[in-house]
Amino acid sequence: MTMGGSFWAHETACVDDPGAIGEGTRVWHFSHIAKGASVGPRCSIGQNVYIAHGAVVGAGVKIQNNVSIYEGVTLENGVFCGPSVVFTNVINPRSHISRKHEYRATLVRHGATLGANATILCGLTIGRFAFVGAGAVVTRDVPDFALVTGNPGRQQGWMCRCGIKLKLPAAGGRTRVSCQVCGARYRRSRAVLVEVEGA
Repeated sequence: MTMGGSFWAHETACVDDPGAIGEGTRVWHFSHIAKGASVGPRCSIGQNVYIAHGAVVGAGVKIQNNVSIYEGVTLENGVFCGPSVVFTNVINPRSHISRKHEYRATLVRHGATLGANATILCGLTIGRFAFVGAGAVVTRDVPDFALVTGNPGRQQGWMCRCGIKLKLPAAGGRTRVSCQVCGARYRRSRAVLVEVEGA
């Protein structure tokens, strides 16, 4: 086990640029953080994780085992990636054609959860505190607080920032709801859920 400045890394981990790793971050067995990657403070980088040049990982992010964060992928603060989440960065790859100039950026916003084995196609935005269920294949943008499951991924409801599914009636019903667990309050407007300030 080794310590690189203000972060901890297992002796089997490969960290190309220790200066790009934030304070309090832990990097576990056989993981590789490439030169040019950026990893914020207080992150947990699980076993066999690869973070590529140009990838950005914010503060307090948890990345479970066997996840590759490719160039063009940004994980904002507080994102959770379950085991074997899959990211892509080219929409139409061919082994005999270089398409590095065609990378499409993927943004996972603050507090979002990506369940085990979820696949996120490139060029999309996953909204704040959205929840992508295990095994889902995300082919379009996901709104803030949305719950998405299935293949292709479809919205199945709304999630509180605390990770509990909100009980909202069908469209046309009441537009305000409170989380039964933490009390956070929300307002639905068309296809958008907004957290009420001061909740």
